[in-house]
Amino acid sequence: MIEEKTAQFRRTTFALGVAAFFIFANLHFPQPILPVLAREFQVSDVMISLLVSVPLFVLAIAFFIYSPLSDALGRKKIMNTAMVIACFLSLGLAVVPGFEGLLLIRTLQAIALAGIPTIALAYISEEYAKKAMTVAIGVYISANSFGGMTGRFMSGVLTDLSSWRIAFLVMGLISVLSVILVLLFLPNSKQFTPQPFHFKEVIANYRHHLSDRQLQPAYIVGGLHFLIFIGFYSYVAFLLLAEPFSLSTTVVGFVFITYMAGTFSSTLAGKLAKKYSQAYCLKIGILIMAVGITLTLIMNLLLIVLGLLLLSFGFFFAHSCSSAWVSKYATTAKASASGLYLTAYYTGGGLGGIYLGWFWVHAGWIGVVAGSMMILVVTTYTSIQMKHLEETDHLKSTSYTVN
Repeated sequence: MIEEKTAQFRRTTFALGVAAFFIFANLHFPQPILPVLAREFQVSDVMISLLVSVPLFVLAIAFFIYSPLSDALGRKKIMNTAMVIACFLSLGLAVVPGFEGLLLIRTLQAIALAGIPTIALAYISEEYAKKAMTVAIGVYISANSFGGMTGRFMSGVLTDLSSWRIAFLVMGLISVLSVILVLLFLPNSKQFTPQPFHFKEVIANYRHHLSDRQLQPAYIVGGLHFLIFIGFYSYVAFLLLAEPFSLSTTVVGFVFITYMAGTFSSTLAGKLAKKYSQAYCLKIGILIMAVGITLTLIMNLLLIVLGLLLLSFGFFFAHSCSSAWVSKYATTAKASASGLYLTAYYTGGGLGGIYLGWFWVHAGWIGVVAGSMMILVVTTYTSIQMKHLEETDHLKSTSYTVN
């Protein structure tokens, strides 16, 4: 098993972090330049937004394919193949001639990218010692936020300096480098035990995970929190572009730097989870999210940016806890369990704009904040249930030890 503070820990965690960066830099890369692409291909704002929303839904569905395949064929082999395919598709985005082709390649890219996160979490749960696992997941989630932030920031800057095609080309070249680093540094699985692929067994595993009372809360929390996060960042752009701020789209693009807070909070959550319970840490993340969301009600630019920083910090803190919860409590078919978590997560993200969009249309920014806080009430209640589950599990293990 991989122990913390060893050379193997640093090498393996670095490789998984690069893989996480690769996923989310590619996944979120087009978001800041959607208006440019809409003008280029002469399509509506709603149509061009499909370049972001469709990949999120595709990811949610594709996880169901990769999880059982990984349980049967192995972790690294599937992950490497998925990264290579996604890398070639990333390069293809720079030369695609029309919008339909761009959407098709983005969809295929999302199918390939889905082969990485669910397998990476299963790999961590199998190869790392228990204490090292929570830290590794924290680092992995940090790389998620760093990749998402860097991809968005880089696309805006490169498009301004040159063109959107050059921006996609640079992302493709960075993807090539990322694949090479993962191939070189990620060790082969040593703790993996293959499970033959049987369709009925796959369905049975999913049914088992969905009916598992210890896993259900993590699926709920992960999906609902990403729903808030995606929707909130979508509509804060509308807020800042309108009066009284009237900011340019370039300046609004810098708002995504607030993602950097998540890079630190995910790692911190992993470390604190070794001292406190996962449910307790989850409550901390929810509280920080609530404070950040509330701060944005004050129509002051600095306070809104501070609120977004706290939202990002709290979101990735909580996401690290809920994803680690699945890795900890899934007893069988771990990739399938992680895949279901990510399915819930990205389904929530895909619905975020729709859910908070209703509040934005009917009540403006106050409505967006109110709609977000309603979700946090639900996840707070769920975190209380998770605390009870932890206490029950602890009592059972104590009783077993005594007997």
